[in-house]
Amino acid sequence: MKAIKNIIFDLGGVLIDIDYNKTASAFNMLGVEQFDKLYSQANADHLFEALETGEISEEEFYQSIYKHCSPQSTREQMEEAWNAILLDFRVDSLAELERLKPKYNLFLLSNTNSIHLTAFNQKLLQLTGKPSLDDYFIKSYYSHLINKRKPYPQTYEWVLKDGNMVAGETLFIDDSINNIKGAAEVGIQTHLLLPSETLADLHL
Repeated sequence: MKAIKNIIFDLGGVLIDIDYNKTASAFNMLGVEQFDKLYSQANADHLFEALETGEISEEEFYQSIYKHCSPQSTREQMEEAWNAILLDFRVDSLAELERLKPKYNLFLLSNTNSIHLTAFNQKLLQLTGKPSLDDYFIKSYYSHLINKRKPYPQTYEWVLKDGNMVAGETLFIDDSINNIKGAAEVGIQTHLLLPSETLADLHL
């Protein structure tokens, strides 16, 4: 095993707490039946994957999801339901990034979308005064901006090339086993972050 020079972090479930059930419940209240079958951590319907890869706009997303909602649902309600998944940033994990910054080349790779990006940047600004996560990383890769998402191996290959990283010298930390498997396929060292773990527990 080569010495680690680079670390790529996932966002949700690693740096910020998320709860899929909150968004599912909120959309159920808006009349969406079996939302969890459309979108979950393990699976994404084409609509959500399209949003996460920048194939469709926010407006197109809301128009599509509205078809599943009660007629009286407003855009504000749909936005609030969609953002309900985002809880609080893990303050200790953000502090851990600051500690690791002088030792490793740090990167972020997140399956996300423009709606959530706006929402969690607002949360971060309120918490830390930082307008974005970019201060913590050499580069942040958001799926809707790079038009690629995990767990596809070609996504990791593209990020490695863009970040000038060698797979064997790179550690990827994610809370999804599917994403971990995708990274491992291209030779990246991996760690599946368990619900009971934090970054500090890894003693990097």
